[in-house]
Amino acid sequence: MDYEINSFQKDIIEKSFTVPVLLDFWAPWCGPCKVLGPVLERLVEKNNGRWVLAKVNTDVHQDITGQYGIRGIPSVKLFVDGKVVNEFTGALPEPMVSQWLTESLPNRFQKSINRADQFLQHDKVPEAQSILEDVLKEDPDNEDARVMLAETYLFSDPKAAVRLVETIEGHQEQYPMAEAIVTIGNLVEKVHHPEELPPSDVRQTYLEGMQELSLRRFDKALEKFIEVITHNRHYDDDGSRKACLAIFRILGDEHPVSQTYRRAFSSALYK
Repeated sequence: MDYEINSFQKDIIEKSFTVPVLLDFWAPWCGPCKVLGPVLERLVEKNNGRWVLAKVNTDVHQDITGQYGIRGIPSVKLFVDGKVVNEFTGALPEPMVSQWLTESLPNRFQKSINRADQFLQHDKVPEAQSILEDVLKEDPDNEDARVMLAETYLFSDPKAAVRLVETIEGHQEQYPMAEAIVTIGNLVEKVHHPEELPPSDVRQTYLEGMQELSLRRFDKALEKFIEVITHNRHYDDDGSRKACLAIFRILGDEHPVSQTYRRAFSSALYK
């Protein structure tokens, strides 16, 4: 298959508004180019149309080569919406190129996820859930959609929330949020089984923190959990510390509640 471009404007710039374009700058005399070229061709054949490959012979298209400041080849640039969003130079092995693509390619369902987020900002939860569920039907491994959907179920159906994110692993971008969802989901579920909590003089305070959390009264929950940390840091497998960190993660660092209780949390830990 011939990947050489005919029109840079049409084949790269305009095309990239429809689908990401991976542009390979190469030359016939370049040894490393002969190594990387087949790698890119194998990957594009396996990617199910998520991106397309184009090539520029630097001996033929010197104007384009100069425009993009190409000083060494092979040089690869990823175009999205008319702009270069990432690039690398040299003949990387196939696993590294594959990983680079995974990290560099935009989420093809991002517009749907953004629309779901807009619904959530206006408290239209069922509409957001419907969009996110449709995304996951087409892309079951979409961790952004999975985490956002889990957040919508976190306090109404914590078991469902935990199930949605428990397969997200430590190396994945959304793992910290997934971990926070699992922590809070398990705590909310424990509210219904207080008899499972270990005996301690902080047990009641810890339970009250869980109850406040289940009602989404995050400030009250943090007060209770910080009190537990102060008196018995390691109660319930360090549960209060994990709860505080999960709340901060869910709310975000800029949330007023996070900013109010962060210092008290840190003081309790290192008291």
